[in-house]
Amino acid sequence: MKAVDSSITSATSVCEVPQVGRLRGHKRSIARMALGAAGVVFGDIGTSPLYAIQTTFGAHHLPVDNTNVFGVLSLMFWSLIMVVSVKYGYFILRADNKGEGGIMALMALAQRCVADNKRTLWLVMVLGLFGTSLFFGDSVITPAISVLSAVEGLKVAAPGLAHVVIPITIVVLIGLFVIQSRGTALVGALFGPVMVVWFVAIAVLGVHEILQAPQVLAAMNPWYAVKFFVHNGWLGFFALASIVLAITGAEALYADLGHFGRFPIRLAWYGFALPSLLLNYIGQGALMLSNPKTVSDPFYLMVPAWLLYPMIALATAATVIASQAVISGAFSIARESIQLGFLPRMRILHTSKKTQGQIYLPAVNRMLLVLIVAVVLGFQTSDNLASAYGIAVVSTMVSTTVLMLIVIRRMWHWNWLQVAAFGLVFLTIDLSFFVSGLTKIVHGGWFPLALGICVFTLMSTWKRGRGLVRSSIEEQSLVLQPFLDSLALSPPHKVPGVAVFLTAHTHHVPHALLHNLKHNKVLHARNVILTIETLDAAYADPGERSELSNLGNDFYQLRLKYGFAEEPNVPETLMSCAFSGLHFDMMETTFFSSRESLVAAEHAGMPLWRDKLFAFMARNSTPASDFFRIPGNRLVELGTRVEI
Repeated sequence: MKAVDSSITSATSVCEVPQVGRLRGHKRSIARMALGAAGVVFGDIGTSPLYAIQTTFGAHHLPVDNTNVFGVLSLMFWSLIMVVSVKYGYFILRADNKGEGGIMALMALAQRCVADNKRTLWLVMVLGLFGTSLFFGDSVITPAISVLSAVEGLKVAAPGLAHVVIPITIVVLIGLFVIQSRGTALVGALFGPVMVVWFVAIAVLGVHEILQAPQVLAAMNPWYAVKFFVHNGWLGFFALASIVLAITGAEALYADLGHFGRFPIRLAWYGFALPSLLLNYIGQGALMLSNPKTVSDPFYLMVPAWLLYPMIALATAATVIASQAVISGAFSIARESIQLGFLPRMRILHTSKKTQGQIYLPAVNRMLLVLIVAVVLGFQTSDNLASAYGIAVVSTMVSTTVLMLIVIRRMWHWNWLQVAAFGLVFLTIDLSFFVSGLTKIVHGGWFPLALGICVFTLMSTWKRGRGLVRSSIEEQSLVLQPFLDSLALSPPHKVPGVAVFLTAHTHHVPHALLHNLKHNKVLHARNVILTIETLDAAYADPGERSELSNLGNDFYQLRLKYGFAEEPNVPETLMSCAFSGLHFDMMETTFFSSRESLVAAEHAGMPLWRDKLFAFMARNSTPASDFFRIPGNRLVELGTRVEI
């Protein structure tokens, strides 16, 4: 490291970190990205025709007559238009955080808007964590119900094969999770063409039935939705709990924004997926009007007998893709949660050298697989799962809408009348679905809610625990500047090289520095106190990547800043940034870090059970040195005991 003029007290460095693939569309054609979006983003919502109408009529025992068929179709039509096309497709996709989407990205935007109000900031965090937790619950239910509903087509084709439905479903799901390590790009390339065939097939099936009863097209008139409620009363309102199945998967449009980009997602939805879904739903309605007995399974009974087995195979492939939509979204949101400090550090693998948003988290992948297999074995049929499905999705949608209200008011500067109109329309829709879905809790809806509560507990415990650790360390630590002044008065022996001390406490002496000085009685020729910060933006701009301060007496304070969608690589950053003449040679640099030994105490902090839970999570998290890509042969770890 080269010396720096002591007159330099603070400087912002210039970093040449490659900004790979932020999905602007300049390196891949829009058509190819849209194809990938069709293969990953719309798998969930694209396979809803397998069970949505069947469940709506079956679960609520609705008679198959003109009023109910037209009413259900009208409600599904306008739900797809208002919730998916308008709210998510037009508005929420605009709320990207430097290219990243998902409820955690939206929470970060909202927190930025209310940073001056601690109480509101806390409420935004709770709301974001609640929505995120329920998204993970949805990530378990979606693959289970999607694949199971497709394989259950065997019961229609050959009732004698009913006993193999569960084993086949589990084998298919295991195969899906095994290939996750190959990356979203490969999965999208494989699944995109399959989903094109799927959407074309369901559209053709729908058109065939519509031609037999073209009067069913009148269901697009919203009056039939109103008439449905008038005719059925409370039964019609509670039927919304099943009608919402037509829009499950809408959150994936936003969660997968970082994988494909806004325009390809919109192109695939408006130009392809939406028309196909509408045609199929209306076609199922036409079939039931012609033959009310087909309500038992209107999707598969639309299919000619000679095409039934190929359609089951195609549906199974499509539902595997439906699972991919929430899996890739879960990876993205888990990574964002880690960077924002709500989950322990985990191993994150980038599966594409060109696209930064495409990642794979082995721990999350394993956890989802175990839970999904358990759900399939526990619920056994898609009808049982349908009772558990939807409430977690709608709860996430409510959280998203509320956070969006903050963004459009404080960041987009809409006037109060526009904000009120947005909230009135979309919160009315979301809350109607939510209240109607409360009836599902006793019939299986408790499971995704319970799973969401568990995830919320883990995330809030980790956030609170890290705060307690930080406070405890600061109480035990010396203030930095007086310590440096004392070293200047009585300097210890110095050895050549650079020492980098990792710490989260900018104004206190790192424990690793104290221990090194106490036990080894030496300091290095240059000493850098390094703090790594996570921004509330998805990516750090090159100009804000780092901030350097010269503390004098060969001590420097360096802050490296990363966005919540980035994977920190400290050695790469140090070598690629120009620190006003400072130069890092990894062969002459030694990194020092503290490894906290946590002890749960009854007298302070959280309840004892949460202290123990936090300590367990900390023991099983990826070490900071590994997470920040610090070479093991350049690292010295020194332990410290922390009571929480």
